[in-house]
Amino acid sequence: MKVEKIIKKKNNQYQIMLSDKTSLSFYDDTIIKYNLLSKKEFDEKKLEEIINYNNGVNAYYDALKYIKSKLRTKKEIEDKLCNKNYSREIIRQTIKRLEEQKYLNDEVYIKSYVADQINLSLKGPRKIIYELEKLGFKGSEVEKYIDDNVYFWQERIKKIIEKRIKSNRNYSKKVLQSKIEQDLKNMGYTSNLIGSLVDNMDYEDNEDILKKEVLKAYKKYSKKYQGRELELKLRQYLYSKGYNYTVDKKDYLDYN
Repeated sequence: MKVEKIIKKKNNQYQIMLSDKTSLSFYDDTIIKYNLLSKKEFDEKKLEEIINYNNGVNAYYDALKYIKSKLRTKKEIEDKLCNKNYSREIIRQTIKRLEEQKYLNDEVYIKSYVADQINLSLKGPRKIIYELEKLGFKGSEVEKYIDDNVYFWQERIKKIIEKRIKSNRNYSKKVLQSKIEQDLKNMGYTSNLIGSLVDNMDYEDNEDILKKEVLKAYKKYSKKYQGRELELKLRQYLYSKGYNYTVDKKDYLDYN
């Protein structure tokens, strides 16, 4: 196999024209390693070696581009290169090279991720650990970087609860309390952290919400029911919405 022509391209790459009309693109790393600017002939076996080496170089630069936008985990790099159909051996070599050059550092990544989630989100510790586990880390690797200061997390929980209470426009005290507790668990706060905080916060039924619910129920049931039967339906409806409230005629007439 003979090299007929070499053309310098952008991004440290060369286009190689072979005697059989094959056109290949090699990085300058490959050109230098195999001395292709001066060595003009090689056999099929050597060409296969050169192409395989260049694939490794290409994988390395693809990984660097991926890392450039933000820190990445080993698993993210592996998945990215796998999706580009690189061989397992090339992916392994690429990961090793990136680690040797300190582009991949689990400790730095975990610390940065945890700090970002604590400072830029309201996620609880279990949620943060879960997300890092999905990125390929073990929970035991992550937990030591999570602040175990119970007071810090409970103060954050209090602020979340206060904000939810203040912005409540749709729920009764009972329903809101239950919803906040479930939301906190979904956000990654454990029962130990939540403790009695949800129960002991200052909830009050919003009178405007109650009026809206009574009126909605009255408009719905007054078409079919009257008197005691209507009042029973209204009580049942309000109870289903979390209100422990006795409805009499004045209540819904005042809201009508």
